This record gives sequence, structure tokens and C-alpha cells, in this order.
Amino acid sequence: MRAEIISCGTELLLGHITDTNATYLAQSLAALGIDLYFVSQVGDNQERIVETLRRAWDRSDVIIMTGGLGPTEDDLARESISALVGETMHVDPTLEAQLRAKFATVQAPMPERNLKQATLIPSAQSLPNPVGTAPGWWVEKDGHIIVTMPGVPREMQHMWEHEVTPRLAPHTGGMIFTRILRVSGLGESTVEERLGDLIHSINPTIATYAKSDAVDVRISAKAKTPDEAERLVAELEVSARQRLGGYVFGTDKDTLASVIGTLLQARHQTLSTMESMTGGLLASTITDFHTSSSHFIGGLVAYSIDLKAQLGVPREILDQYGAVSEQTARAMAHAVRERLGTDFGIGVTGVAGPDKQEDKPVGTMYIAIESPMGVVTTSGSAWYGSRSDNKRRAVLTALRLLLRLLEGSAKPEQQQAGPPATI
Repeated sequence: MRAEIISCGTELLLGHITDTNATYLAQSLAALGIDLYFVSQVGDNQERIVETLRRAWDRSDVIIMTGGLGPTEDDLARESISALVGETMHVDPTLEAQLRAKFATVQAPMPERNLKQATLIPSAQSLPNPVGTAPGWWVEKDGHIIVTMPGVPREMQHMWEHEVTPRLAPHTGGMIFTRILRVSGLGESTVEERLGDLIHSINPTIATYAKSDAVDVRISAKAKTPDEAERLVAELEVSARQRLGGYVFGTDKDTLASVIGTLLQARHQTLSTMESMTGGLLASTITDFHTSSSHFIGGLVAYSIDLKAQLGVPREILDQYGAVSEQTARAMAHAVRERLGTDFGIGVTGVAGPDKQEDKPVGTMYIAIESPMGVVTTSGSAWYGSRSDNKRRAVLTALRLLLRLLEGSAKPEQQQAGPPATI
């Protein structure tokens, strides 16, 4: 089965947004065993959208569109598909009632122009969108499938996973099972190097993908039954885990924050943070885990030297070693742990950039974690990333160190050698 992706939106052609939807869909299609040969971007012009659709119709079995499902005049995905297949759009009473009910729920009147979001053509089925107002379409005609979904990434991903993927399964020639190993502390090229000859496996397949918080190792197998596909994946997963070792911190949708949170909650232990370099990003990342209130007591952002001292960092340490030092990170971890009464306290200080601080280069970081078992620390040297890159890198390094401490691989009271987390 041959697939083609069409991303609609003039904002894509102007470079105002990045087409992350196409990247997500390309990876998902590979996991389903569907060949992707073409990816196109087209602006909000019906003539050009229909032209792009017609070209895709001639060379592909499945056309997957994103964008153009909004209520405005330049949202033209439905009209373009209708023109391609020669069918007339009509308002579906059930969809209209559902749409008006959504607006009523938020006590807002529905603009009449939103009514186009309740339209269908005879060959289309509606794809529910519980996280937005625009339903998608699943169109089957003359041996072709056209799927159109919203351009908003979270709406598109929900619709793809819950509505489209199950409908595509009977067309893939087998059942697909996928397992994702999440890796932190190694770059993508190093991960691939460690996997070695496993990368050339045909069924299951294995591939690496760099994400903002980790490197994902996707293992996918196709078989006649789900159980057989899962068995094939499990066999290769064992080999992959042996080669990657403790750098694998989770699977599928796990994050460092969710894995750490689950461990802390199981042990009935608590966590607090004092941040300088990261400006609250560490606390924000920790609270991305939905039950974080059960283990995360709170965080302090102490950006200035004076505030660090007010919050419990001894002035003599700041005067002798400076704000960017291991000693200060240790003092920050101790101060926040003592002040908030938690089992674990994290202190983060460093130089986010773009300028040096205390004659230390951009990218320098010092992280300390104080716990009932003692203190562990790590540091990072110069790194030529942007300010936001350096902050994110420090957050991942801190979380990786905490996870190692919880798992027992980071030993308290000694400096932890080696580079910080990379992705």
C-alpha cells in the first residue's frame, strides 16, 4: 500500500510554522508497514489543492491530509476533496447537533460559518474530534482512501491514533505491533552505533528518532496475528535493551518526569527544586506528569545572588565559590530540601547564555541532589547551543541524575563523572 501526505496551509509555505504533522505521520506510517513515497505542502488555494490531490490520486493508494478543516473561507480541504471526487457537500444533521452542543457546553453562540465543519459527502464518513470542533473525513472511492484531519497537532494525533489507525489496519496486509524504547543520556548516532546490525533487521524493523526529551528506538513487527507480532518485537527488544543498558528509562509514552514520579509515589517520597539557570523549567517539566502533586512539593527560582542567600544558601559559599559552582548547587539542594521538608532536593545553577558568567563559558552547569542517602552531583562544560537549548539540557541532566539515584546507579557523596544527558 502506497501513501502520500498532503499538508495544507499557506503558513507552512511562508515558514511561519514547521510541519511537525508530516514528521509524525511519516513515522506512524512506517510503523504500520505502509510505504510513504511523497510528502507535499500546498497553500490555501482550492485550485492548487485539487491539483495536488489529483496528482496524489494518480500515484498513491492512501492520501492523508492535514489542515484546512477550520470554519473560515481559506479552510478548503473539504471543498477540494469534494471537487476531486465529483460529489456535493451537505450538512449532516447529527454532526450539526454535536457541533452546536460543543458550543453550548462552553456557553458560547456558534458562528454560522462553523456549520461547514458539519458537512459530509456521500463517500465520506466523519472522524470524531473530541479535543476540537473540526471532525475529520474518511473517504473511500474507486479503490482509494482519503483521510483528512485537523492541522492542530494534538487534535490530529488524537484522531490518527484513535480513529484512523484502526481503520487502516485491515488494509495493511497484517497486524502491526510497535514498542518504543525511550533512551536518555546518549545521542542518536551513539544509540544507532550501539544497536549495530540490529538496524538492518527486516521484520521486526528497528529505527531511531531524536526527540526533544530523548532518543526513541522504535521496534515494529508485522504478522498475521497481534500476538505473533508482539512476540517478534519482544525478541528484538531483549537484544536492543542489552546493547543500550541503563540508558533505556522507559517505553512508549513514558517521560523522565513520569518514570521518576511513579518511583517517588511508590516509595511515598517527595521532591523539591531550587533553580537558577533553568528559571523554573525543571519544576515545569516535573509537573507535566499528571499526578505530580502527589510527590512534588514545590520549586524555588532563585535567579539573583541575593535571593539565593535569602532562601538559605550561605553567603560565604556564594562569596568564595560564586553562584555558578558545585558548592552553590549543593547548598541550593540542601536549602530547598530543608525549607520545604522533602526527601529529595535538587539544586541547579549554570550559564544559560549568551554571555559568560563569573568567567565561566556558556553551557556550564552544576547540579546537585540531596537525599536521605547523601548528595550526588554532576556538571556540564561549555555547550554551544542557544539559551533555551542549554536550559533544556540542564533539565534533562538533572532528571537523568535523579533517576540514576533512585535506581541505585548513582552513588551518593561522590562526583558523578561523564557527560550530561544528550539527545
